[in-house]
Amino acid sequence: MTLIQITTALYATMLTNFYGFKLKAVSKKEEKKKLRIAYSQTLLNKLNINIKVLNPEKLPRNGQYLLISNHKSVIDPLIIELATKDTELFGYWIAKKELYKSFFFGTFVRNGGAIIIDRENSKMSSFFSDIKKCVKDGNSIYIFPEGTRNKTTEPLGEFKEGSKIIALKNRLPILPLHIKTNANDVLMSALKYRDKPYTIEVEVGDIIDYKDRTLSLDKAYKKQFY
Repeated sequence: MTLIQITTALYATMLTNFYGFKLKAVSKKEEKKKLRIAYSQTLLNKLNINIKVLNPEKLPRNGQYLLISNHKSVIDPLIIELATKDTELFGYWIAKKELYKSFFFGTFVRNGGAIIIDRENSKMSSFFSDIKKCVKDGNSIYIFPEGTRNKTTEPLGEFKEGSKIIALKNRLPILPLHIKTNANDVLMSALKYRDKPYTIEVEVGDIIDYKDRTLSLDKAYKKQFY
C-alpha cells in the first residue's frame, strides 16, 4: 500500500467509528438517516467521488420498499445512501455477521440500522422475525440480492432467493437501483489519484410488484438495466 492509501484507510476507520458512536446516541430514524448521509458524504468527498442519480424523478419520496441493488464495491452502501438522500426513505441494511463484529465497520453497523444474517445458521426464523419488526415500525429493507460483492467480469451475479421471500413475507414493493458505474474501479482509481474528480452514476428502475411471478427477481432486474 502507498502512503496515501494507508492514510486514507486510517482516516476511513476513524470516521466510520466516529459516526458509529454518534449513531449509538440517537434512536429516531430521521436522525440516523442524517448521520448516515453525513458519513457517506464526508467519506466520498475525501475520495473526490460524486454521486449522480440519472433519473431522480423515478425515485419515491416516501413509503416502504425492499430496495435492491447490484454490488461491486465496499462503498456501494454509501452510494445508495446518497442516491436516496433527498427522500424520506430509511432502510435497515441486511448485513453479514462478519460486518457486525468487524473492527472497521462493527460500531457503525451495530448502531446505524442493520439486520444481521448468519449464513451458517440453518434456522432463519429469527432473521425473518427481525425484518418483520423493522417493517412494522415503518422502515424499508435495503439488500444486495447477490449476497456478496460481485468480483467477476460478469455484470451481475445470481440473486439469492431470500430477497424475494423478504418482499413476499412483508408485502414490500421492490425498488430496484442500479449502480451503473463500476464503483470498485472508481474507488481503486480514487485511492491512487486523489486530485482527479470522479462521478458514479445510479439509475432508478420501475417498482416491481412483490406478487409478480412472471419473472424471477434477477431476470426482472436485468430486464430493466441490462
